[in-house]
Amino acid sequence: MKNKCSITRLPIEGWSDAIWDEGEWISWAHINDQIHDQAEKAILDRMVQLAKDYFNLTGRHLPIYGEIGELYAACRFGIVRHKSRAKGSDGRMGDDFVEVKTITPQKGNFTVSVKRSGNFNKLVIVKINPDFRMDARMVDRSQLPKGDGKYYRVSWASVKLKAA
Repeated sequence: MKNKCSITRLPIEGWSDAIWDEGEWISWAHINDQIHDQAEKAILDRMVQLAKDYFNLTGRHLPIYGEIGELYAACRFGIVRHKSRAKGSDGRMGDDFVEVKTITPQKGNFTVSVKRSGNFNKLVIVKINPDFRMDARMVDRSQLPKGDGKYYRVSWASVKLKAA
């Protein structure tokens, strides 16, 4: 019987795949994922602080809220982001393609527009409040409003809260 990582349950071939820690195999892939997640969260915190400091100094907003929203969604929901400028969606979560839309602090209404032609199964709406606090909601594409226009229009309030 092959050994498995105690966390991911993936097979372990030997010492090159994992370490033995307190009676359990821990895969290097899992350890590297944890390091990557911590680095993403640190970068996200720095980006938000930069946007906040810039706004406090100048009264103007930096054009980085889309990136902040995508990174926040990735950290919160475990989305693996596509390479920059990928068409149709922003990342993957398991077998699902995910589109992320961000409501910026200066936006007057809490609605986003999403292309119906996009290649996504789930939509994440990230809302950045004027005090730079963030929240996110996820909805399945099948739950988006019906219609025949080029875009879905989705309000923050219409997306039901779900456990992340």
